[in-house]
Order: sequence, then C-alpha cells, then structure tokens
Amino acid sequence: MPGVQHIALTVTDVDRSVPWYERVLGFTTESRTDHADGPSTVRLRGLGVTLTLVQYPDGSHAPFDECRPGLDHLVFSVADRTWPDRLAEYGVAHTDTPDGVALRDPDGIRLVLAVTPVTA
Repeated sequence: MPGVQHIALTVTDVDRSVPWYERVLGFTTESRTDHADGPSTVRLRGLGVTLTLVQYPDGSHAPFDECRPGLDHLVFSVADRTWPDRLAEYGVAHTDTPDGVALRDPDGIRLVLAVTPVTA
C-alpha cells in the first residue's frame, strides 16, 4: 500500500533526542546503527509512524530554523486532548493551536500534536 514509509530528522545528539522522544511522546526504539566515521541512526516507532533520528559526526550544530528550505514542522495525529498535561509534567513548553498543541524537540524542531476526531 502506498504511503509514507518513515520520516527521518537530523538531530545534533541522538543520545539526548532519543530519550526525549521516548519519554515525552511515547516512542519506542526499534534499532540503532552507529557507523564508524558516519552517522548514527536510531529508528523509533510511535504515534502511528516510524521516525528515524540521524546524527552526523560533522553535522551543523546551528539551531533549527523553519524559515530555511527543508522541514517547516511535523504534525502527529493524536486521539485526545490530554497532551498538554503530559507536556507540562515533563516541563516541555508548548502552545495551544486550534487543532491541538505545538512544541519543540531538543533541537528546536517544531512539532504539532493535532487532535484527530475518532469516527465510528
């Protein structure tokens, strides 16, 4: 079936980002590959998607900027509106949006948790 196979995000430190995605958003690590003189990649599963976090050894440590060409933000569909409580529990700054909540990961990548109504 056609669709998105996975999403890969470049991060500055997988050892910082992976626990954040697991703890805050409930992802589970499926695999990790560390290449000698190459990138470290960690594949996570959660919120109905496979997410790969990639850290390049000589990658830029410039802060994320959605105004540059590339990713603007990533939206995850969620079934309920309890996320603000969970984010507050972990001290994650967030703002309400008409559809859910917006937040940033440890590298400043903008994420949105959009409430998708459950249909019968």
